[in-house]
Amino acid sequence: MKSYNGYLLDLDGTIYRGTEAIEGAKEFLSHLKDQHIPYLFLTNNSSASPQQVAIRLQKMGIDASPDEVYTSSMATAQYMSEHEAGCTVYMIGEEGLRQELVQHGFVLTEESPQYVVVGIDRTFTYEKLAIAATAVRKGAKLIATNPDPAIPTEKGLQPGNGSLIAAVSVAAATKPIVIGKPEPIIVRYALERLGTEAAQTLVVGDNLHTDIEAGANSGLDSLLVLTGYSTREDAEDHAVQPTYITEDLTAWRRRISRGV
Repeated sequence: MKSYNGYLLDLDGTIYRGTEAIEGAKEFLSHLKDQHIPYLFLTNNSSASPQQVAIRLQKMGIDASPDEVYTSSMATAQYMSEHEAGCTVYMIGEEGLRQELVQHGFVLTEESPQYVVVGIDRTFTYEKLAIAATAVRKGAKLIATNPDPAIPTEKGLQPGNGSLIAAVSVAAATKPIVIGKPEPIIVRYALERLGTEAAQTLVVGDNLHTDIEAGANSGLDSLLVLTGYSTREDAEDHAVQPTYITEDLTAWRRRISRGV
């Protein structure tokens, strides 16, 4: 089996589920650190800051720092900074997205914004939809932090940002620029931060539509873990096949330790 110099690790359904670490996740991360293999937590979740994500992991007993976290909010702000720094933005989203946009110098407004950025927003309203759609119809560029139609919670799958961006997109008759997985934009930025080459980096995740397709779209091998969204049966029918499939990270750690 091929060895890898770096890992891009999904969080929900891969490292944790709800407020609990998935069995074997801590041991797998410890193995990577012991082997001096760098990794980055790569998440489509735009609601939390890297600091908040790291604290959440620490509460689960996982050693994590903000520098090991890269979110779709971070990638969105980086992308926009490269294309139109300091412009005006109407934001649908939560604190993680707001923090990144403000830190990168964007001006948040409801009046004639140049961009409309949509991230997960659990206080989404018709009024927010109307403001966003009107702005886009008047010429604002539409950006989605990520396309996830649903997100795993303690209550089961709940509407994700893909559901919100679909509403705005339909209302504005405009397709968005998507930043997060499965698009290669976020993966490119994550590789720059991780410092490894695509050919030597493995994407690990539980979702065929985001994690595994992100690998395929970016020239990276991928590992599907069966601890979250997608099943082995889903993989059999999916157009994009993962490079590897494993029951969980414990099984994968044992496999790479054996080198088979």
